[in-house]
Amino acid sequence: MFFLQMSGVPGSGKSTLARQIGKATGAIVIDHDIVKSALLKSLDARNLDVRTTGSVSYDIEWALIDFYLSQGHCVIFDSPCFYQEMLEKGQGLSKKHQANYKYIECYLDDYIEINKRLKTRQRMISQIQEVESEEMLQASIYNSKRPQDTAFIKVDTSRPNQYYIEDVINYLQE
Repeated sequence: MFFLQMSGVPGSGKSTLARQIGKATGAIVIDHDIVKSALLKSLDARNLDVRTTGSVSYDIEWALIDFYLSQGHCVIFDSPCFYQEMLEKGQGLSKKHQANYKYIECYLDDYIEINKRLKTRQRMISQIQEVESEEMLQASIYNSKRPQDTAFIKVDTSRPNQYYIEDVINYLQE
């Protein structure tokens, strides 16, 4: 059993890869954007700010991850990883449920390609439409949190998935 924590800036290919891994392994995918968008839609009339909605979304997602791991399911958390607390929670739940902790960073350092992907995808209300500047992209890449004591892989998502999916599956089976 594994818990896979995805990472990468919006538009880097996290969701595409997470879904492909889910299909290949039978793992349950918890998608942050689906939960946050559902909350934003249902709480629209209550004037809840986006930051609070994001925090509540994470609380729901961690509860679901805890539950599915407790049932013996492999779980993929499809979300950027900008906070140390997220690494700690993921590693803590993995330890609690004796799941192998895995971490994959989807890496795409191409401002034009990121914005092309963001503008052409079917966007949910929680998702950004574009990265405003090259500097903001670089800051987001730099500020992604990575585990210090756990082997992880960084995937060059400028290439099609078929070039690295086998390496990803092999990493998950280690």
